[in-house]
Amino acid sequence: MTIRTQLPLEQPSPLQLAPVLLALQTQGPIHPIRTAVGDPAWLVTGYEEVRRLLDDDRLGRAHPAPDNAARTGESVLFGGPIGDFDTEQLDHRRMRALLQPHFSPKRMRALRPRVEALTSDLLDELARRGPQADLHARLALPLPIAVICELLGVPYADRAQFHAWTQAAADVTDKTRSEQGLTELFTYGRQLVARKRREGHLGGDSEDADVITRLALTEGVSDDEAAILGMLLLFAGHETTVVAIGMGALWLLAHPDQWQALLGDPSRVNAAVEEILRASGVGGHGILRYARVDLDVAHVRVRAGDLVLLDLSAGNHDGEVFAEPDRFDINRQAGAHLTFGYGARYCLGAPLARIELQAVFSQLISRFPTMRLARDVQELTVNSHLLTGGLAELPVTW
Repeated sequence: MTIRTQLPLEQPSPLQLAPVLLALQTQGPIHPIRTAVGDPAWLVTGYEEVRRLLDDDRLGRAHPAPDNAARTGESVLFGGPIGDFDTEQLDHRRMRALLQPHFSPKRMRALRPRVEALTSDLLDELARRGPQADLHARLALPLPIAVICELLGVPYADRAQFHAWTQAAADVTDKTRSEQGLTELFTYGRQLVARKRREGHLGGDSEDADVITRLALTEGVSDDEAAILGMLLLFAGHETTVVAIGMGALWLLAHPDQWQALLGDPSRVNAAVEEILRASGVGGHGILRYARVDLDVAHVRVRAGDLVLLDLSAGNHDGEVFAEPDRFDINRQAGAHLTFGYGARYCLGAPLARIELQAVFSQLISRFPTMRLARDVQELTVNSHLLTGGLAELPVTW
């Protein structure tokens, strides 16, 4: 295959797809590329193909020869293969079975009032400190951290430490930093479980217990496994939502007509959240998978062991599915977006992320109707070295 495109693709602004990606979309749904570390891969950009492959068990995260596998970057956990090739699917089903009860509709409904109260408290503090602020530091970052701390049973006082470790673990450019961050995070998780056991929190089952405690009380789950699962949830449960809140605020602030539309009709908040989720993933590097067997994708032969990147952002901007995909429109029926995945690997935390986003955008606009950007969109810095991307800061005024 002839490879002319290499990641990362240059973006003109945080709110625009890379021009090269737009050009690729016109040529077909799958493309040979090179990753940021120079390895060959397939980039899938068509909505239907991405959606179908997200739920295709012929793709996975493990590789039969992990030391020789192509990689997307230097992140230990997210840049290459993980897991046992022979038991990957069984292990994944077991993990979901262990975690699914902690994200049940009943538990999420019970959590909503607390999320709304935490959001209100942060906006009160924002108002006291105004009329200028970094919305990333004052809202997008602290809310998901506070929520996931309460859900998992992680001390909020430790937030600066574990946030630094999760960011280090997600560094796609620095292998040493990624390894150190991951080690520190899992060590912290083990210490946390040991502390809970030492202080008597693991002495008996309780429906009201936090997630890490309940995992550690589950038959067949060791303290080490409870710690590792807890830390994976800690990463996934706050880093991605931090990005979504920041980018959602940016989309609305950069489109004052949409801000005003939501101000005038707060009942649109759920639709606005779905459009934010669809539109926001314009960076990214694609969801990493390896072909477990030979397969055909849109008449292209993908060989067993090949690296396949499922580009959710490209799928969410496929004009065959979403009319005028580059237009941000809170009236759009955007619920079919792929941001949370699809099928067997659909994000377990999607209901929680939606609750947080709905809480933020149902309160932020009504509390600060005159809020506006304090810097041009093109001047904002994106965390391109991190797997999750997102804004480094979001200066606003009102």
